[in-house]
Amino acid sequence: MTTPPAAAPAGPGPDPAGTLDVAWARRFVAEAAQVVAENRVALSELDRVIGDGDHGENMARGFAAVTAALEKAETATVGDVLKLVATTLMSTVGGAAGPLYGTAFLRAAKVSDAPAVDGQGVHSLLDAALEGVVARGKAQVGDKTMVDAWHPAVEAAAAAADAGGTPAAVLRAAADAAAVGAASTDELVALKGRASYLGERSVGHRDPGAASSVLLLDAAARAAGEA
Repeated sequence: MTTPPAAAPAGPGPDPAGTLDVAWARRFVAEAAQVVAENRVALSELDRVIGDGDHGENMARGFAAVTAALEKAETATVGDVLKLVATTLMSTVGGAAGPLYGTAFLRAAKVSDAPAVDGQGVHSLLDAALEGVVARGKAQVGDKTMVDAWHPAVEAAAAAADAGGTPAAVLRAAADAAAVGAASTDELVALKGRASYLGERSVGHRDPGAASSVLLLDAAARAAGEA
């Protein structure tokens, strides 16, 4: 999979005071929709080997629907945007991804109901998203799921935020850690979901949910201006 270069920013850039606002959240959706669409075949190929084979198509369809819904929506807070993402993905993405990502974005929306978020706020929304994924999927680190990407991402975000990092830096730390975590799923035996039926045969294949998680976190970082 490839990560495309950032699209032209939609609206003003990051707040020089060190916060990310609604314009950032909207840019994130645009970035996410683009990168998921461009990687839909690769994501589905990962899923074809150990799952249903439709993860990429489902995610691309879901974020296309999010983009369309956002064009008509009024959003006053970061949470408003994330809640719209959550409800749209829940209603348009099939399989396990819809409920998992929907719950993640919904939990994140609840802790970011403000016009802007700072570095600690970014960590809080990522942490809430991880809690949502765990609550919905009942998975833990090592089960070969998207948790293997999200858990190190949240840990890295916490460290960056505690060190006084900007919101963009916190997101970049999270995205980079998620990439390492996703790569670690290659050699794991799947213990959750459809992939678990394969047992040892799941070794050598990357978890598609972990892979798409990296794309989304990277999109969030790029939307914040952190390439």
